[in-house]
Amino acid sequence: MSQPTKPVLQAIGQASLGAVLLSTGVGHLTTKRQEFPAQVPSWLPVDVDKVVVVSGLAEVALGSALLATWRQPARRLLGRAVAGFFVGVFPGNIAQFVERRNGFGLDTDRKRALRLLGQPALVAWALAATRDRSR
Repeated sequence: MSQPTKPVLQAIGQASLGAVLLSTGVGHLTTKRQEFPAQVPSWLPVDVDKVVVVSGLAEVALGSALLATWRQPARRLLGRAVAGFFVGVFPGNIAQFVERRNGFGLDTDRKRALRLLGQPALVAWALAATRDRSR
C-alpha cells in the first residue's frame, strides 16, 4: 500500500480543521453556549453573549469555507484568515488562564496553561493545510 501524498494529507488537514471549526461554531450557538463566556475577557467592553454568538458565526463561516474552498489563491488566503481568527481569539484564552475561569474541562491552572500552548498549533495547522504547494 502506498503512502498518501502531501497534497492528500494537506486536503485531509484542511477538511479536518473545517469540520472542527464548524462543530465548534455550532457549539457556540447551541450546546456549549453556557461554557464559552469563560473565554471572553472581563475587560472587553461588550456584551459577552454577543461575543459568543459572533465568534460562533465566524467559526461556522470559516469552517464551511474550509470545506468548500480548494483552489488557490483563495485557499491560501482563507488559511491566513483562519490563522488570523485563531490569533484574534487568543486573548480570550489568556483571560481564561489569568482570570482562572473554568470552562470546557479547563478547571485547573495547568489545564488552562496547556490550552494556551495549543493555540499556536491551530495557527500552524491553518497555514500548513492551505499552503500553496506549487510555489
